[in-house]
Amino acid sequence: MAMHPSKPLLAVTMGDAAGIGPEVIVKAWREPQVHACCRPLVLGHPEVLRRAICLVGTDMHVLEVDTGVGNVTASSRDTIPCLPCGQDDLLLVPPGTNDARTGHAAYQAVMRAVQGARQGEFDALVTCPLSKAALHAAGHHYPGHTELLAECCRVQDFAMMLYLPADEVPACRHGLGVVHVTLHMALRDVFSGLTTASIQAKCHLIHQTMKAGFGLETPRIGVCALNPHAGEEGLFGDEEERIIAPAVRKVRQQGLQVTGPEPADTLLVRARGGEFDAVVAMYHDQGHIALKLLGMHRAVNVTLGLPVIRTSVAHGTAFDRAWQGTAEASGLVAAIRVAAELAGRPTSPKLSAV
Repeated sequence: MAMHPSKPLLAVTMGDAAGIGPEVIVKAWREPQVHACCRPLVLGHPEVLRRAICLVGTDMHVLEVDTGVGNVTASSRDTIPCLPCGQDDLLLVPPGTNDARTGHAAYQAVMRAVQGARQGEFDALVTCPLSKAALHAAGHHYPGHTELLAECCRVQDFAMMLYLPADEVPACRHGLGVVHVTLHMALRDVFSGLTTASIQAKCHLIHQTMKAGFGLETPRIGVCALNPHAGEEGLFGDEEERIIAPAVRKVRQQGLQVTGPEPADTLLVRARGGEFDAVVAMYHDQGHIALKLLGMHRAVNVTLGLPVIRTSVAHGTAFDRAWQGTAEASGLVAAIRVAAELAGRPTSPKLSAV
């Protein structure tokens, strides 16, 4: 990979230009810890960045770079190197609105970042939020970044993990990760999307990530039940007995340290207390709500199973707050730090399936 002797080169995609992505990039750029751990480079429209700099009211310079991004040899709080992506027509899109023009530009930036990472041009990519509605309006029919990246990288075994760094959960020395078996789908579809094989696969993905990416020799994994009280011996559903418990038994036989299925309303409390290093949630909100309550602005989205390292903020475009100067940037700072940490580990250039 295109590694600098001391700091990895990270591609930071702007996300939807009508959302809070440009603002949080500018605010994150002012943080010394960002430049201490990496050399960040923005992929997006340079004029949008300049507008965001004016919005924040800071003294920064946008340096447009061409395909020779390897020349970005230093990182500065005063200069934002930007690899241009997107057409000028996106500059006409009003803040806080879904539009095909910003949706397509966000798509272009992601595709360029993935291409660069796969070719060794970037050591990792960090994505700001895009609008799924704008993405669809532009003709790119993906539920979100995770599925788009998986298709682009041609992988079938992948997952979204929300991760809280160790300084947010002191009892968890290596941080706390929550992976999701099912993701962007209607709740009614979760039952048909849940299989023993998919649970096993997610257990292996998060085991490999916590081991290779975050330095845990034997990660302790807790698996959520689907139903209240873990089904109460079949009174509230039998998915635990039919689907989840067999997966747990199988991965234990394969050498993983896994416990479950455990009632979801207490499992994350136990994990926060240091009993588990990682949790396998059955569906989106089961994992997202609990982890975001623990650390909303510091949670980091890590995509597992890709041949490249990708992290993201754990929030959306926040159109209701876009371009008002009030966006919170700590999530992007955390995502950059985690990406740099993963890129710096020789054992985890790729968070791929085992």
